[in-house]
Amino acid sequence: MSQRVLVTAGASGIGREIARAFAASGARVFVCDIDEAALAALVTDSPGIGTTRCDVSKRAENERMVAAALQWLGGLDVLVNNAGIAGPTVPVDEVPPDEWDRVVQVNLTAAFDVTRLSIPALKQSTAGVVIVMSSAAGRFGYPNRVAYAATKWGLVGFTKTLAMELGPFGIRANAILPGTVAGDRIQRVFEGRAKLSGKSIDEVRDASMRNQSLQTLVDPKDIASLAVFLASDAGKSISGQALAIDNDIQRL
Repeated sequence: MSQRVLVTAGASGIGREIARAFAASGARVFVCDIDEAALAALVTDSPGIGTTRCDVSKRAENERMVAAALQWLGGLDVLVNNAGIAGPTVPVDEVPPDEWDRVVQVNLTAAFDVTRLSIPALKQSTAGVVIVMSSAAGRFGYPNRVAYAATKWGLVGFTKTLAMELGPFGIRANAILPGTVAGDRIQRVFEGRAKLSGKSIDEVRDASMRNQSLQTLVDPKDIASLAVFLASDAGKSISGQALAIDNDIQRL
């Protein structure tokens, strides 16, 4: 039987590559995203993928979305908690409290909500898997990105606890910790760092590359391949792990 996969924020970036990779492996895939235009583009490119719009920061929308996903998929084998936002690039004492709340809601609380709602279906699977998208910021301090780093550390603890609680039901849980990933988001992060530091974007990018052994951006397709592997039978003995895919970052 094909895997039944739900990917949050799966219409662009890393999430889109994960959705496409699972679909290419033969899985039945359902995606939610807040960006309706990106969802429409995904359906055009990958017509076999089911979609719905969802703002994961809103509990009622998560409830509706998970119900729709389970109905469309006919159950659930793999949950990929990919939704997340970058938040502000400012010192701790300058973070607007509302922006802190927004980052926590999207990055951490939404993962809790979607997972909580998905667990009953995962328990019915013969090989349930939860994959949580953390970050290299989930193992390093991250100056001027306190909300982002705090939530990404929180997701690692969330994942390890899930692995302990759900293991008796045959459900595995792992976190993926990407480093500097190619795409529009990292460009915005570099722009924020440049504005704060007074340096050029090229200088900020070069400094970031010097902090890692392989001085290149991470390909989101490689992250997708790791997700598919972790959900496969080849990864059946891997659970409770925080797996870095970051070109060997030494610090942020």
